Amino acid sequence: MLKSFKAGLFVLLAMAVQPVFAEEAASAEAAPVVNGPEKIVQNVCAACHGADGNSVINTNPKLAGQHPEYLLKQLSNFKDGTRANPVMAGMAGALSQEDMEGVAKYFSSQSIKLAKASSNGKGSLGEKIYRGGIAATQVPACAACHGATGAGLPKQFPRLAGQHTDYTVQQLRTFRTGERANAPMMMTIAAKMSDAEMQAVADYIQGLR
Repeated sequence: MLKSFKAGLFVLLAMAVQPVFAEEAASAEAAPVVNGPEKIVQNVCAACHGADGNSVINTNPKLAGQHPEYLLKQLSNFKDGTRANPVMAGMAGALSQEDMEGVAKYFSSQSIKLAKASSNGKGSLGEKIYRGGIAATQVPACAACHGATGAGLPKQFPRLAGQHTDYTVQQLRTFRTGERANAPMMMTIAAKMSDAEMQAVADYIQGLR
């Protein structure tokens, strides 16, 4: 009788535990497995650039919707020191070529969240510089390389539309000082621009669409 009781108790326990195991197994199957570029983005990039590439920190660039070729070039330049940036050098240095290509494609596939210019709209100094350049100092129109809508030319020039004003100003200044030296054309252009001109065109770019 004792044996029968123990056997019955074992069956009841097994029946009670089985649904728990089944539930845990179903949960494990439902949980998405994050590997490759997405994992790198979550663990390395998201804190500064956002998981979807739309940075909420104005001095950090939005990467969403950027050309993958451009992103790959920047990561490679950070890694080999052509573009000086201690933080990004450390980040890119830990990535393989395959990792960089994957991250570049990931961010390029995301949708950028557009913004608005603070004061440089239609007819502003910012618009005049972007669309017509600055004749007095021979600064070419930004639209000539980056397009009328700021979409850029794939494989050559980056997308600018919607980019943070603060970040764009920061980059123009580093081009002017030579701190950023991985785009000789931009170094020549920025050297001819005043702070006010940089601020105006960067503000216009933020609202471009």
